[in-house]
Amino acid sequence: MTDSNIYFEDPIRPLGKTTKRIKWIQAVAQSYDFEIGELCINICSDETLLEINQRELDHDFYTDIITFDHSIGKQISGDLWISIDRVEENAQELGEDPNDELDRVIIHGVLHLIGFGDKTAEEAKQMREEEDKCLNLRPFSH
Repeated sequence: MTDSNIYFEDPIRPLGKTTKRIKWIQAVAQSYDFEIGELCINICSDETLLEINQRELDHDFYTDIITFDHSIGKQISGDLWISIDRVEENAQELGEDPNDELDRVIIHGVLHLIGFGDKTAEEAKQMREEEDKCLNLRPFSH
């Protein structure tokens, strides 16, 4: 197993359970026969993510996550940009704990790096099933 580097960049609020989250992300990758190379999880505001979405993807809408894939083979590397505003709003709308929703969005990005898509209805259904499976692997609760 190679050394993995997972960084959380969160100028907005402390994430908590960061060490446990890192171990969980590594375990999820391993469950799909992947390893983590370098993964940077950036927690930001709606406005910051909208700017990235406009500049990098030419999309003019809010989203909860943008994933930039730098993976090589079975080694996952990339940048996940997550809007904490979207996460908290989605959690409220769904009646979920915001930390559980954050974990779902994080693992959604990791699953994209593994190769799962979500563009079609069938892909989105499979993505949701994989997210649920991965959330059940967490060695912690909120």
